[in-house]
Amino acid sequence: MISFDDKLQPLLGKKSADALETGLGITTVGDLLRHYPRRYDERGKLTEIASLELDEHVTVQAKVNKCTKRRMKSRHGHMTEAVITDGTSELHLVFFGGPAHSAEKELLPGTKAMFAGKVGQFRNKLQLAHPAFEILTEDSSGSDFLKAFLPVYPASQQINTWNIENCVKQLLEVWDGVATDPLPEELRERHELIGLEKALRAIHRPESWAEISLARKRLKWDEALAVQLALAQRRKSAGARPAPSCAPKKGGILDAFDARLPFKLTNGQVEVGEQIAHDITVTHPMNRLLQGEVGSGKTMVALRAMLQVVDSGRQAAMLAPTEVLAAQHARSLREMLGDLAEAGQLGGAENATRVTLLTGSMNTAQRKQALLDIMTGEAGIVVGTHAIIQEKVEFHSLALVVVDEQHRFGVEQRDALRARAGKENPHVLVMTATPIPRTVAMTVYGDLEVSALRELPQGRSPIKTSVVPAKDKPAWLDRAFARVREEVAKGHQAYFVCPRIGDGDNGDSDEEEPPAEDGSENKRPPLSVVDVANALVAGPLKGLRVEILHGRMPSDEKDAVMRAFAANEVNVLVATTVVEVGVNVPNATVMAIMDADRFGVSQLHQLRGRVGRGSAPGLCLLVTDMPEMTTTMERLRAVESTLDGFELAELDLRLRREGDILGAAQSGKRSALKMLSLLEDVDVIAASRVEAQEFVDDDPDLKKQPGLASMVAALLTDERAEFLVKA
Repeated sequence: MISFDDKLQPLLGKKSADALETGLGITTVGDLLRHYPRRYDERGKLTEIASLELDEHVTVQAKVNKCTKRRMKSRHGHMTEAVITDGTSELHLVFFGGPAHSAEKELLPGTKAMFAGKVGQFRNKLQLAHPAFEILTEDSSGSDFLKAFLPVYPASQQINTWNIENCVKQLLEVWDGVATDPLPEELRERHELIGLEKALRAIHRPESWAEISLARKRLKWDEALAVQLALAQRRKSAGARPAPSCAPKKGGILDAFDARLPFKLTNGQVEVGEQIAHDITVTHPMNRLLQGEVGSGKTMVALRAMLQVVDSGRQAAMLAPTEVLAAQHARSLREMLGDLAEAGQLGGAENATRVTLLTGSMNTAQRKQALLDIMTGEAGIVVGTHAIIQEKVEFHSLALVVVDEQHRFGVEQRDALRARAGKENPHVLVMTATPIPRTVAMTVYGDLEVSALRELPQGRSPIKTSVVPAKDKPAWLDRAFARVREEVAKGHQAYFVCPRIGDGDNGDSDEEEPPAEDGSENKRPPLSVVDVANALVAGPLKGLRVEILHGRMPSDEKDAVMRAFAANEVNVLVATTVVEVGVNVPNATVMAIMDADRFGVSQLHQLRGRVGRGSAPGLCLLVTDMPEMTTTMERLRAVESTLDGFELAELDLRLRREGDILGAAQSGKRSALKMLSLLEDVDVIAASRVEAQEFVDDDPDLKKQPGLASMVAALLTDERAEFLVKA
């Protein structure tokens, strides 16, 4: 019997197996059967060209409008250019060399075909360079293209959708099905789910839309339940060891801090603060996600929780994703606490504690002192990067871990930090300024309780956002630079954010002909900190004090730059996304994001939150070369139109591939969720969460349900567990 783990080569032959492995990483029977069609084209129904996205590998069914061959001007040989249409929009094709001759002969006007390739852009027009194509003819005897449904698979340059379909067809002809369905029969009956074998055959070779619907429903349940079972087991495991009880203490450091607050906490801060205060009082480990808009006061909530822990004689650790942010947090906490952070120092308050910073780039003497303070308990609050979770760091009594911007950390790091607490599990508070849709909270953050801060503290200034189409309207870019100078003249400061640091390449000049035989326009590389800073100093911002900041700079240099910027000794800071979170300079009023199209919606929203933090209104400029009428520009226009991070989070979920949202892109792994939609399948996710919890409560290791256990094992042994706590 053929199993899911069997290799494909003996079944499909070396050539096909190699193409699947090289192009898509598919090596086993299970990999191929779980490589579902992205969509189905009905024969004769043309693909909507307007929905295509740059740099995406696509398959389209379209009609040829025209096709011409000509000799190239700047190099030897011919090129064929064709225009295909869906009846509304057009897509340009380009072929060079030998393929140019065959394309001219086959792509006659009026011909319908399937085209597969990577979407590029030349002279503001979308195009496919050297696309593979398959002519759709009515007399293709025996061809699968005569079927009513044409499955369109996620493909690559190495293998296109019709080759994948042929491989699946070959496999299904010899595959003898599954011996035992992994889902218990009573669960299938309860939720009206068809069997696994029937679902897999129907998803690849459907006869009707009804058959596709039933297959999708079953396969979505497989994915949702596997994830929810893994999360339920994590929740069970996290609560296996007790946590220290940190009851509030009257007259302690928290009371002293609250008495000094010069402002009133928001209703949300009070409510969430009470939830957390209760959670860390009991001995069941708290695992809570605190999400809130940029500037909603999450750090204040976290600090009050840490002070409650200090009052109980324990320690709290705050983990930041970068050294810049760790140092910023340490400074902010000390400033907020004043003499309450000066334990053992002259002038320190009676109930004072100590805030200790620990990062990987500290010198030996600083590090030795920090480690000593942590080990003896002199440091009630420890702030640092991943250096905190190294084995040499010994806490005196760690009771609470605060993780800032959870999407930067994985499961292993969080578990390693928990392990620093010894026999007890510390309470864990995860903070993020990226609002999270409910379905993502139930999956990506499914092992955490979720709290939200939606209300902004009084005194926050409005932020205006504008898209600057630099290529189409260069005068707008000039005006953007002028606005920066105007703000600096008022005594304010500005950020310029770039996608990369810079390695000396400045891109190439344009040519009349496409410069490369992949047909892509001669795209410049992403703008860099170094190049942009040099250009600003020599040009539009000449005479202003400009500094750079990026992750590769030595720690003392980064700290010196941030201190100078905070002290208004620097007018303009050109940086990478190290300023994305936590950096707080109220005097900065302008944020210019260069190549804004290269950033995601949530990241743009995060960056924008660095301005408008003082009394003066903020301005965010999204500078891009992207043309209008693209999905990318739609994303930028959405950020321009609203400051509501929760609304943008829903948009992000609609526009991005869900595998990316689950962290698969960062880890280099293919997402385990191929069928389940985090946007559309709320009911399936919620129902599977309930089922999973009941299974794990009754049988934590799933020994009674080997099929379910195998589903979880397949999810985790593929090293996909990390996406469970990433967004």
